[in-house]
Amino acid sequence: MNKKGMILRTPLIVRFCHWCMVCLFILTALSGLSLFFPSIKLFGLFLGTPQLVRALHPLIGCIVFILLMFMFVKLAHHNIPNKNDLLWIKNFKHVIMGKEEGIPIGKYNVGQKFLFWCIMSLITVLFVTGMIMWRRYVSDYFSIEIVRIAIFFHSFAAICLILLAIGHAYMAIWVKGSIKGMITGYVSRAWARKNHSSWYEEEMQKIYQQELEADKPLDMKQTTKVEQKTAL
Repeated sequence: MNKKGMILRTPLIVRFCHWCMVCLFILTALSGLSLFFPSIKLFGLFLGTPQLVRALHPLIGCIVFILLMFMFVKLAHHNIPNKNDLLWIKNFKHVIMGKEEGIPIGKYNVGQKFLFWCIMSLITVLFVTGMIMWRRYVSDYFSIEIVRIAIFFHSFAAICLILLAIGHAYMAIWVKGSIKGMITGYVSRAWARKNHSSWYEEEMQKIYQQELEADKPLDMKQTTKVEQKTAL
């Protein structure tokens, strides 16, 4: 892939984690639905027999939780709300119409930040309630009433997370270039400027500084390094 005129948006490790999590989440969602709704037990056949589905569902769910926590560590600082988000909300109508120009948007917009925090909150609820429900290892330590409450919140959080995942996939398809960016890691400068103008300006400033550094004569580079060491 020709990277000229492109900007790195998603590092390889985050992309790898994202796609692993997507595949495992689909398996977890389908197996969970087959357990909750016996009439659609066909969904669980991806993992094998009903007994195997019941054994693998919580294990895969734990892996999904770990992967999402890794992504939380990597991406949380980009998803902290700021004052520019208010402009995005006020101009929501223009954003929906594809007219984001002039609206300062960081690496992630308000909708993406909202989705991020919802997903992280729901996966935490699923993990905690899932542990309480895990009959083979944990549920015996809790009363029947607590387990029943955990089942209710686990089911509710699972349905909400599945709906959010579907919405996330739809928006990724709707915003042209998003899926390609998550596959290759790179987006065009035009895409970045249109959809995430503030982040685009930050990245272009970094690129500009790198180009200036690369164009410096060798003796100037050595002088700069000496000045940096002296400052330290």
